[in-house]
Amino acid sequence: MKKRVIVAIAIVVAIGLWMATGDVIVGGQGEAAPSSVSTEQADTAPPQVATHMFEVRDRLAHVTARGRTEADQRVDLRAQIDGLIEQTLVNKGDVVAKGDVVCRIETAARKATLAQAEAQLAQTTLDHEAAVKLNQKGYAADTKVRALKAQRDAAEAARTAAQWTLERTEIRAPIAGRVESLPVEIGSYLKPGDICATLVDADPMLVIVNISERQIGNLAVGMDAGVRTVDGHEATGKITFIAGTADAQTRTFRVEIAVPNPTGTIREGMTAELAIALAPVKAHLLPASVLVLADDGEIGVRTVGSDNKVDFMPVTILGDDGDGMWVAGLPETVNVIVTGQEFVQKGVTVTPVNVETGASS
Repeated sequence: MKKRVIVAIAIVVAIGLWMATGDVIVGGQGEAAPSSVSTEQADTAPPQVATHMFEVRDRLAHVTARGRTEADQRVDLRAQIDGLIEQTLVNKGDVVAKGDVVCRIETAARKATLAQAEAQLAQTTLDHEAAVKLNQKGYAADTKVRALKAQRDAAEAARTAAQWTLERTEIRAPIAGRVESLPVEIGSYLKPGDICATLVDADPMLVIVNISERQIGNLAVGMDAGVRTVDGHEATGKITFIAGTADAQTRTFRVEIAVPNPTGTIREGMTAELAIALAPVKAHLLPASVLVLADDGEIGVRTVGSDNKVDFMPVTILGDDGDGMWVAGLPETVNVIVTGQEFVQKGVTVTPVNVETGASS
């Protein structure tokens, strides 16, 4: 028993000495434990974060939309007098110049009426002139002169009306364009207001698009616009009209772009895609992964200043072009944390390590 007690006491003493010296005895060799000083240094060393220096650059943005083509002018040629169609001088699809005769209403009766009116005017003019001469010699009363003058004026008005009617037998094109429809033929009877033909002026061709209220402020009359129709035709036009009032249903604004179309290649009613280049704006292109939310929900990035302290800078997202996010609101040059931004807060001192990134300037 005494021997066992002595062995136990020896073991307890050995353990006590080992704990007092801090040495670990392994295979007869001792290894010093880490000191308390090195542990404190490990706890207080600034954390490392990956950063990249981003430079401001010009962002070339576009407003894109899809719309339809529409003729610049569409005019219905309407009869101003009644009568039978005597002649049609065009066919559907023909191109006419301004002033060309498209349809002619029968003229025989109108010519006879004009001839009668001219004869009546000649007779009343002679009667009035004779009365004036007699009145000057004292052989005709003033009342008779005035009566004959009234007859001459009435005959002149009748002649003017007959001439106007005869001229309206020729229905002329008020614009240059293509004959879209010709609903009459020889012998058709027209009343005032009936359509003889429809003309379409497709040069320039208009492209009509609806732009959202968020984007309409970026556009102005006179800006260039690239147009591509569904059949692959590409052209460049200019904005000629921007609506001042939004559509009540869609909250979008009508925008018209005039595209030269001298050969008629672009047809009316086709689907067209539109791209309008905007003026360059200063912005930063950042990887989407660097964006963080502040406690109040504001979007921004965490940056490192010259004192190696973390800061939060709010940004405005302008758009995504596939290579990264375009943002505004940052200084021209800014050192952004690209890795580790989730684990540091504003005001913390860090050790920045510069890295490359695909969305750098």
